[in-house]
Amino acid sequence: MSISLTNKERLLLEDQKSHEGMCISKYTNYASQAKDPQLKQLFLNNGSTEQEHLNSVNSLLNGQVPDLNSSQQPKPSLNVNSGASSSHAGMSQVNDEDMCKDMLMTEKYVSGTYDTSIFEFRDTNARDVLNHIQKEEQQHGESIYKYMESKGMYKAQ
Repeated sequence: MSISLTNKERLLLEDQKSHEGMCISKYTNYASQAKDPQLKQLFLNNGSTEQEHLNSVNSLLNGQVPDLNSSQQPKPSLNVNSGASSSHAGMSQVNDEDMCKDMLMTEKYVSGTYDTSIFEFRDTNARDVLNHIQKEEQQHGESIYKYMESKGMYKAQ
């Protein structure tokens, strides 16, 4: 299905594209640094979903609403040795807890920016795509929270 974007919608999508690229880069970089294999896998899984989000945002930018029901396509995989981590050259190694805190903060921010974008879109189908992505961003935050809680890194008051 084709859509026509307003200038504001296009600008919001460009922001989301940038956010998704940063999430992919962070998840890839952190997966290569994570000490715990469980955390490494969590980061790889979330990063793969972020790649799907980027693909959806790019589709919207090209005037096409992606079909959320077409799950025939295999999940993209992230390679922890890919060039995505090269943009972090010179970054010092951080521990698993710090990486989790950073990604939880990042997911909270990105989810909030999707919330704003959803309300700004005219097309219901495009709004549904953005809502779907936002829900997955929230699931990423939940998976990080649950990991942190299970490891004693996050203590709910």
